[in-house]
Amino acid sequence: MGCSNCSSGGGLPGGCKNNGACGVSGCNKLEVFDWLAGMELPEGQKQYDVVEVRFKNTRKAFFRCPSGMEFFVGDVVAVEASPGIDIGVVSVLGELVKIQMKKKAVKDNLELRKIIRKASVEDISTWQEARKREDEVMYKSRGLAEGLGLVMKISDVEFQGDGAKATFYYTAEDRVDFRELIRSFAENFRVRIEMKQIGSRQEAQRLGGIGSCGRELCCSTWLTDFRSVSTSAARYQQLALNPQKLAGQCGKLKCCLNYELDSYMEAVKAFPGPNTKLHTEKGMAHLFKTDIFKRKLWFFYEDGVAGSNPVILDLESVDEILEMNKAGKKPKDLRDFEEVEEVVEQQFYANVVGQDSLTRFDESRKKKKRKNKSKGGNRPNKGDGKAKGPEAKKERPAQKKQDRPSGPKPRSEDSAKSQNPRPPRPKGNNNRRKNPGNRNKPEDS
Repeated sequence: MGCSNCSSGGGLPGGCKNNGACGVSGCNKLEVFDWLAGMELPEGQKQYDVVEVRFKNTRKAFFRCPSGMEFFVGDVVAVEASPGIDIGVVSVLGELVKIQMKKKAVKDNLELRKIIRKASVEDISTWQEARKREDEVMYKSRGLAEGLGLVMKISDVEFQGDGAKATFYYTAEDRVDFRELIRSFAENFRVRIEMKQIGSRQEAQRLGGIGSCGRELCCSTWLTDFRSVSTSAARYQQLALNPQKLAGQCGKLKCCLNYELDSYMEAVKAFPGPNTKLHTEKGMAHLFKTDIFKRKLWFFYEDGVAGSNPVILDLESVDEILEMNKAGKKPKDLRDFEEVEEVVEQQFYANVVGQDSLTRFDESRKKKKRKNKSKGGNRPNKGDGKAKGPEAKKERPAQKKQDRPSGPKPRSEDSAKSQNPRPPRPKGNNNRRKNPGNRNKPEDS
């Protein structure tokens, strides 16, 4: 459960006490927002006695409530099954169930199965143990099918709430004879086996995933019916017929191609057909491209006509030229109707927010070139063409001696102190330093 209000303690769900109006999404897969929650029924009208119960993934069904029992969204209930009982979660109740039944063409008659009771702790523990077996059974069943050489893909396994029955969902391109496979499943799993073949879209709906838009798949979150999608939907929206971009997780065309198709078909009615031709004194021009949002059309002149660059015209200009052609008139050139776009100078503002530009490292940094100082060899110099070598080194000191001024080099006070840190000693007898033992001896007269 996705809401903390739905637990009753001990880790067991106790049902949604707010009738789905707590505002927390993600409680289950294919959840239904109860927009009638909080509305009181008219006097004398009882609550509708049919509820919608959700099972694993996309399987839902309608069940009749026993008299005298009240249910909430999120309650775990035990319902009738064939054979045994099944465990599910109440997803919709009240007047909204009538709308769901009408949408799915389910009649309210005696054929509706009943809710037996609210699930007990033993029922929930048995249900959870059966759910834990599903992944292990699915992987093992794939190995058994591959061992028998059957071309099929088992995508999902669903156990009944009491663990007495298992439903295997598979996809296959051709008809599959799985009679031997059912015998092998019954011997290994010791349950009643039911096989159901589903399509690629239903497989993606059950497994779920992330689409190219970055969100969860529509078929696994809110889309309940699958309409046929054709390549004409991509042509109306002027999309490239690239199967890698137009295909979804299921390998078929994306369902979202139909979402805006009606708007495109309505907008295309105002534009001329794809084979439109404009007659001018310069020659004939063919329609090359149409931009519905900008209401512009691209035209190319025929081969051999000067000015082969495309001419961009707005829809009003094209309609005007077509009216002229119907009246037997021809404009001189299409470029007379072409709009000249005004170039707006980009204004640079100061960085008052303190954000760094993303292109600050794009400018190339010029490195300072270092001069190659060769230590040896007669490498020519680019400037004066003289050779650099031992001979050139000998000439340099001689030139410096001539230019050097005569006399001692003046020294600063700091340099003098650094070179002579201690004052000079007076000249005298240095025997005391060599023989420190003679310091106290009197000198011989």
